[in-house]
Amino acid sequence: MNSYELIVNKSRFIGLKYDLNSLEDVKKIIESVRKEHKKARHVCYAYVYNREVVSEKCSDDGEPKGTAGYPILNVIKKNGATNCLVIVVRYFGGILLGAGGLTRAYTKACAGLFNND
Repeated sequence: MNSYELIVNKSRFIGLKYDLNSLEDVKKIIESVRKEHKKARHVCYAYVYNREVVSEKCSDDGEPKGTAGYPILNVIKKNGATNCLVIVVRYFGGILLGAGGLTRAYTKACAGLFNND
């Protein structure tokens, strides 16, 4: 696992990248992250898993539709990553970012993980 963190208008975004050995890992990892970050407002994620069949999924976890999970998934795919789960945990800082601001923040939090490799 590697991590990347950024602050945008007082909201804290923590990107976490995991290698996947199976699709069953996804649920376990997400549950573990939710337990570790109980006070976080959102735990958004996306994954690409490719063994016999390509599986991909993303979740906005309560953020406006298409502002979190899909941007994370786009970064994963742009980087050609497979068998990879990215979770971005958001601690709300009290300032609304709007759809564009959220999309940029989640994209940047995910991209930072791949830039740190």
